[in-house]
Parts: sequence; C-alpha cells; structure tokens
Amino acid sequence: MIYGNTDGIRNSILGKLDEIYEIKMPKDSICSNDLIDMLSEITTHLNREISVAINRKGNVISVAVGDSSTVEMPEVYIKQKKLSGIRIIHTHPNGNCNLSAIDLSALLKLKLDCIAALGVNESECKGIMIGFCSIQDGLLNAKITRPLNIQDGLNYNILKSIKDIEELMKDNDIVYDDSERAILVGIESQESIDELAELAEACNVKVVYKVFQKKAVIDNVFYVGKGKVNEIALLRQSQNSNIIIFDDELSASQVRNLEESIGAKVIDRTTLILEIFARRAKSREAKIQVELAQLKYRLPRLSGLGIILSRTGGGIGTRGPGEKKLEVDKRHIKEKIYDLNRELKKIKQVRSTQRNKRNELLKISLVGYTNAGKSTLRNKLCDVASANEGIQKNKVFEADMLFATLDTTTRAIALPDMRMAAVTDTVGFIRKLPHDLVEAFKSTLEEVIYSDLLLHVVDCSSEYAYEQINVVNGIFKELGVEDKPALLVLNKKDKASSEKINSILDNNKDIASVCISAKTGENIALLLKQILKTLPSKLRSVEYLIPYSEQSVVAFLHRNSKIKSEEYVENGTHIRVVVDDEIYNKCQKYLLSNIK
Repeated sequence: MIYGNTDGIRNSILGKLDEIYEIKMPKDSICSNDLIDMLSEITTHLNREISVAINRKGNVISVAVGDSSTVEMPEVYIKQKKLSGIRIIHTHPNGNCNLSAIDLSALLKLKLDCIAALGVNESECKGIMIGFCSIQDGLLNAKITRPLNIQDGLNYNILKSIKDIEELMKDNDIVYDDSERAILVGIESQESIDELAELAEACNVKVVYKVFQKKAVIDNVFYVGKGKVNEIALLRQSQNSNIIIFDDELSASQVRNLEESIGAKVIDRTTLILEIFARRAKSREAKIQVELAQLKYRLPRLSGLGIILSRTGGGIGTRGPGEKKLEVDKRHIKEKIYDLNRELKKIKQVRSTQRNKRNELLKISLVGYTNAGKSTLRNKLCDVASANEGIQKNKVFEADMLFATLDTTTRAIALPDMRMAAVTDTVGFIRKLPHDLVEAFKSTLEEVIYSDLLLHVVDCSSEYAYEQINVVNGIFKELGVEDKPALLVLNKKDKASSEKINSILDNNKDIASVCISAKTGENIALLLKQILKTLPSKLRSVEYLIPYSEQSVVAFLHRNSKIKSEEYVENGTHIRVVVDDEIYNKCQKYLLSNIK
C-alpha cells in the first residue's frame, strides 16, 4: 500500500512504488543501490518527496509520497529507553540532501534508528546525509553526518551508531526537547537584531545564534546573499535550530525559497510581533485588532508560502485566529476582515461615548517604546494620586518584557492642584511596527490623538534610548500629534548612569523633561508638579461668600467643582473651590478673590 498524497499519480508509477516492498535491504547499511536508483527516478518524474521506512530485519514496512517539501511519516511504536527499530530514507527533489528541521524533529519524536535524505536532481542522487539520535545534558538531540556520496553513504556503519545511542539510553533518563530554537538573521544593525532576540524571547523561543550581514540592497530571492543562505543552512544543523527568524518583512516567495534552501521554518519580524500580540491580547477589542492585523498580513501571502502554511503543527506563526484560516480562500478572509472592521467601528463608537463622558477631565496618555515602563508608571500614579481613596482598581499587568500589556486602560487621578485627570496606558511602540498593526490599533491610538498631554516615557537605562526616542517621535508624526503638549519622562533612573541621563537631556532640550523611577517611586511628586506646568490650565482656584439664603449655590458647587475648604461665617458660607470657566461665570457675583 502506498501512503500519502497519491492524487494524480498513474497506476504504472504506483506499481513501481509497490515493488519497493519486495526489495530486501541489507541490515548493516542504510539501504541498497537498487532502492536509491528507483527512488531517484520516481522522485524526478513526480517532483515529490518519497519516504521509505525499513525495520532492522531489512524489510520495507511503509512507502509514502508527499509534496515537494514534506512527506508523511509512518506510525511508529515508541519504546521506553530504546530506539524504535525503524530507519527512514526519503528524497529531496530540489537536489539538496541536507536534513531539514522537520526531518530532525521526526527523528527525535519517533526515536528512529536513523533518518537519511537523498538529494535528487535529474533522476540522479547527488548526495546522502544521515541523522542519528544523540544525548547531551539529558536531552535527546540529533547528530548528523556531512553530505556523503552514494558509496560512502551505503558503506556507513549505521549499526555501530545505533548500538552506541541505545547504550546511552539505557543509562540515562532522556527528555525530548521540542522547544523552538531560533537563528536570527538581519542586515540593518546589530541593535535591531538584538531587539529581535528580545522579541523571540518574549515568545519563549531560545535564540541559539545571530547572523548579521551588512547589505545595502535586499536580495529579491533570498533577502540575504545565496552564500549566506548556505551558511545559515549549515548553522541550522550544527546548532540544532528548527526556526529561522529574519529581521524584516519577507515576501511569500522569499519565505518559500529560504525554506527550501535552509530546510527549516522561516518567519519574519512582522510574524513574530503579531504572534506576541496574539498571545498577550486579553480584551475583546485587542483580540479583534490582532486578528484583523493577522488576516491583512496573511491575505497576500496565502499562495506560495512554504512550511509555515503547509503544516499546522503549532509554533510561531500558526497560533491564534489565523490558524483556522490557513485552508480557506481569499474571499472568505476578505469577508472576515469586513466583519472585523464592522465590529471595530462599533467599539470605536463606544470608546467615543466614553471619551465624551470624560470631557470634564484632563486627558493624559502614557506613550513610548515598548518596555519603557509605562504600565509601572501608570500603576504608581494611581497609587500616589488616586482619585477615589479606598477604592481599589485592578492594576495594569507590568513585567520586564516587550509588549507586556496591549489593552488600553484609563483611570482617574487627582493632580496636586485638585484638578482631575484621566490617565490612559497605551500599547508600546517599536521600530518596524507592522503597518497593518498600526491600522488595526487606530481606534486605541485615538486616545493619544484626543489627549491634552502626552507623557513620552523613555527607558533611559537602555543603550538604544536615543534611537527609541526617534522611533516614537516618528510614530507621533504618523498619528499627527507631534505638536501636542508633551513631557519627556526619563524612567528607570535607578538603573541609568548620570552621564547617560544628562546626555539624553542635552539632546532633548526643546521639550520639558523629568527623570524618575516608576519602580521605586523616586521623583513621582516632581513629575506631578511638572504635569501641572505642562498641562493647559482650564481651571482656576477662587473664594466665594454665599449668603445663607442662597445655599442652593453651595450645593451646585459641590456637584460641579472641586471643594478645597468650606467654612460657615456670619454672612454666609465661605468656600474655596476649583472651578472651570463656565462655573466661574455663573457664580461671579459671589466672588471674593482669585487665589490663582
């Protein structure tokens, strides 16, 4: 029986594949010359991978046909502290015999005796690579040979390697590590690739190697040069990596070309950021925004992507709402995008209504680079200047990670001059923030647009603080808020040197600034005073003397203003109060003096 994708294959070819079951394989060799010749011929004719599973007696137990990049593996009984007793020989129609990350994953998951890849081109096997299980630090990993010619491959002593690993398995409690291990590739700057590593770690991906190639022009086929791609392919095997992450947005054809050459799943920076957003989104609005961004990103990439879309086995790029859309056509995705946009419009209307109800409050937005400390600062401000004493509001999640919080929250605080302000914590910015994500989060970012004051929070301890300030200023321009009143808040003062802080201040003399530590609370009072100086003043403090015959005015002031003090004197109620222009004009005849 022939397993896998047999659609469109003529009966004569299926008959040849059935003949493979009759070939007796040597027990001490990977396979036979006859099998290699037959697999090479059929692979070239079909342009599909063919996989053959052989037991230790030399009997063929399974023959399967796949597509140009993947093939179905047989069901294998997993034994405790032993290998499965099965070896698999399969072909790569692209002529590349390098074992792919999927090949090595199958080797370890199924505990195969070994797995071999035949690089086939024009009905001829160009080389063989063999992979074996190995144990290192209690973890089961792969050990691979160099590319071998046919004769060396057939003469390779596989029995010795199998015996050695089974001896080790008897003496060790081994664990299969199925975590994602990434090689990062970038061409812009070391700073950008370091940030990419932080993004990967935010997805629980272990970074095993960074590749940086200074390149002025992006290669349309491979993004980096062909020689660098070959180097990455070798690194992927030596570092036992199963995912390659590129520091820029890739086209579908680039992903396909890279996956075929490297033999591992390839994703780009945009996919990684979308993955983080998909994991962190909690509110309904944030989930809709992330799903919308994912669909817009994937829509033009449905045709032509490689492993990332041809397999739904999990991992980065296959999580969240997009996972269900891999097999649907563009029309259905467009319909889903339309529905999500309609839902966002409804949410936008609700947000607008909420904003209108807060019209009497001053609006302050915390903005800045991701992981600058905005959520920590927001929580500290609410602790120090809570508008409702005794009422405990849920704190925003804070952590030392990129994009710890995505959901916009607004809380009221009382400023030192008794005015009330609504403080909004917004999603963090980052360089190369995907355009689709900015578009999807436009309704959230409207809070920034309608703010009276922007607190631009900067991690002054970061070695890339200058570049991060420039990135945020660039997004301010994109949102059209570059002329809005702003205050530069240099956070994490406790972790930065005085020289670094002074240097940042010198480079930003054109904007009011204050240096704080949101974590320790240092200079929070100074920040509140600076906010008062920077905020446009809409209120004034005054004194009224209201006759006892008109005490309804006192009640009116209690409802519509902030009372500082109240005293009953001989002629009436003496009251000190903070009022806006409307209240000031209505009560002007009771005015004693302007305090401020």
